Amino acid sequence: MPRHYLDNAATSFPKPPAVYEAVRRAMVDLGASAGRGVYAEAITVEREILAARRALAELFGVDDPRRFAFFLNGTDALNQALFGSLKRGDRVVTSTLEHNSVLRPLARLREEQGVQVDYVAPEGDGTLCVDSLRTTLPKDATHLVVTAVSNVTGAVQPIDDIAGLAKERGLSLIVDAAQAAGHLPIQPGRWGKALVAFSGHKGLLGPLGTGVLWVSPEWDQPIVPLRLGGSGFRSEDELPPDELPQRLEAGNLNVPGILGLGAGVRYVLERGIATLAEEERSNRERIEAELLKLPAVRLFGSTASFGRIGVTSLALDGFSPEEAAAILDSQFGVQVRAGLHCAPRTHQGLGTANSGGTLRLSLGPFVTDEDLDAAIRAFYALAT
Repeated sequence: MPRHYLDNAATSFPKPPAVYEAVRRAMVDLGASAGRGVYAEAITVEREILAARRALAELFGVDDPRRFAFFLNGTDALNQALFGSLKRGDRVVTSTLEHNSVLRPLARLREEQGVQVDYVAPEGDGTLCVDSLRTTLPKDATHLVVTAVSNVTGAVQPIDDIAGLAKERGLSLIVDAAQAAGHLPIQPGRWGKALVAFSGHKGLLGPLGTGVLWVSPEWDQPIVPLRLGGSGFRSEDELPPDELPQRLEAGNLNVPGILGLGAGVRYVLERGIATLAEEERSNRERIEAELLKLPAVRLFGSTASFGRIGVTSLALDGFSPEEAAAILDSQFGVQVRAGLHCAPRTHQGLGTANSGGTLRLSLGPFVTDEDLDAAIRAFYALAT
């Protein structure tokens, strides 16, 4: 049975051929650590990693590639951002749209460090209202922590306006851009004092095991590194270096992953965000037009004011999400995500928390007409 992969919000698949080649080259031809040698292959690795940082800088429209630090994944980068910058006495305002990569660190910081955490809910269309946020922000708030795109509904949040509010109130901004990077033309250089964390294996088309944290030049408070150890840089010092990115990159980097990520980012740059986003929008609208014809299907997030990425979240009458996903795979070869998607407060707001969450179909650059046709046929078979 052909495989029809529609779970790109979890990890993109397949990858561009250049990504596979970059990983192969790192493993087979180079075989060297970053920052650990002066022989030819080690120097090549250093150059390739810098090239990956430069590709990220070009994609996000910022000047200094050294402000991109590499991590194990988006969760790892968010942990560094949150645990490395929040302290007792801080007050965080976040949203109920957040992934557990934000919710769980904030819960621990609340319990163990006394950080105050306030949660704001989205409007009925699934997006945050900046005017409402402006009137409800506590006067003693210190940080805004928000997602740029809901991983459940794909609803795009007004992140530029939220950043403007943060600058207006003198707040530090931490953004989870896991579902935005590679899908939207985000420009964090406009956001002021910000930390932006994202995955490498989703919209940027890199391998699993890659994540990134961008530190804005305006971020003037020291970030406490969560890992200490060798960096191949100022080894005579007992404390970690102050310079970025070495301050946040103790230990050996994932060279195959980072070189693969660099290739993925270059693919996105070559195709262009606008082109990729338009293809995603067209494919999403095509499949949703068919799903809306089925009375047994209920879609979530389709009214989002600021648009959506290629994510469709739905409930199918007569089936739990897990049951429907298992049947779609076993009988039709259609692979989707089922459950709470690590965003329990979002599902509480949608009213789906007690029914097992939703089915999520998520698109990527290599989804074909055959994949869409197979999904449509499968839903018609299950819903009629």
